[in-house]
Amino acid sequence: MSIGLPPSKRRGGRNAPMAEINVTPLVDVMLVLLIIFMVTAPLLVTGVPVRLPESRAKALDQDQKPTVLSINQEGALFIDDEGVPEEQLGERLAALRDEIKPTDQLFLRADTSLPYGRVMRIMGELNRAGLDRVALVTTGATDGAAGSGDRANGEPRPSIDRSSREP
Repeated sequence: MSIGLPPSKRRGGRNAPMAEINVTPLVDVMLVLLIIFMVTAPLLVTGVPVRLPESRAKALDQDQKPTVLSINQEGALFIDDEGVPEEQLGERLAALRDEIKPTDQLFLRADTSLPYGRVMRIMGELNRAGLDRVALVTTGATDGAAGSGDRANGEPRPSIDRSSREP
């Protein structure tokens, strides 16, 4: 009887509900959103543009998001993307020491064009504030001689400054 007819004709009329759903537009939208997120996610990682020095040191294992102190090419200071005037650095570091746990790691990102003395002055301020667990952030070596645990794609990674760590 009505076995060979399409579903809209079986129930007798034009107003019968259609039981088919076209998922092609949904898949198209989802693929576009996936591509947008894949492109923008790496851009959200760092906020302060810093040209990091290269190192062949092995990367640290990270359990949680660390606090990051950045020094850009002009020498401006940032704590987690928030600008800090140099005259307020001591008190901001003391407040930071009270906020974080003693086992938390602090990453120091300094532009490669900065003088060595400038970076050492900031490390001295960190030490004076009681922040002794400092890791210097570098990029992977580009000569291809990096170890198997290194990231040779230039992605920033922390390496340990053993002189500023407590035993």
